[in-house]
Amino acid sequence: MRTLFHLPLSPYCRKIRLVLVEKRLPFELKVEKIWERREEYLELNPAADVPTLLEDNGLAVPDAGVICEYLEEAYPDISLLGQTLGERVEVRRLLAWFDGKFDQEVTRNLNGEKYLKRISGIGHPDAGALRAGYANLREHLRYIDWLAETRKWLAGGQISLADFAAAAHLSVLDFQSDVDWSQCPATREWYARIKSRPSFRPLLADRVPGIAPPAHYSDLDF
Repeated sequence: MRTLFHLPLSPYCRKIRLVLVEKRLPFELKVEKIWERREEYLELNPAADVPTLLEDNGLAVPDAGVICEYLEEAYPDISLLGQTLGERVEVRRLLAWFDGKFDQEVTRNLNGEKYLKRISGIGHPDAGALRAGYANLREHLRYIDWLAETRKWLAGGQISLADFAAAAHLSVLDFQSDVDWSQCPATREWYARIKSRPSFRPLLADRVPGIAPPAHYSDLDF
């Protein structure tokens, strides 16, 4: 069976899990402790990060961005990248925003400090990074709120990779009670629609030792 090597609270892994289910591609999950640098895993992905997708035929596809492009090319029946050139540009722009700018300014400062540092045993959260992460999150939520208010989905009229990237990042922050949904009502409404999709339910069932998600985390009605 197709295998996805992942970590439960990695937004990049979560995005690929969503995409695989949306494309109706069966797969099994395998947690990869990347800090152990297993030789067998390094042969699949020399960068020693997650996610990595291993196909039935032995093809190893590393990196979330590469995996998304591969899945769009290999399994085009259900497209999540848009139909027109303009739609594809906007989806890719927002993918770069969430997996680049949002990740650097928010996710790494919050999820990276509170979760990844702990599970990899590399130290305690940095207070300065946490302050920066929370401040940046407020600004990003204002932008997501504008997108959600002015469009049906974040990149336009159809659900796309942009929605799944944004939701994956927000879901790991929400798991740790970092999102003040009262400050972003349009984002909250959009996120409620996303997490009500069947593809999202396995993510809502994730649990990790030492962190208890808030009561609303798995509530489809928020």
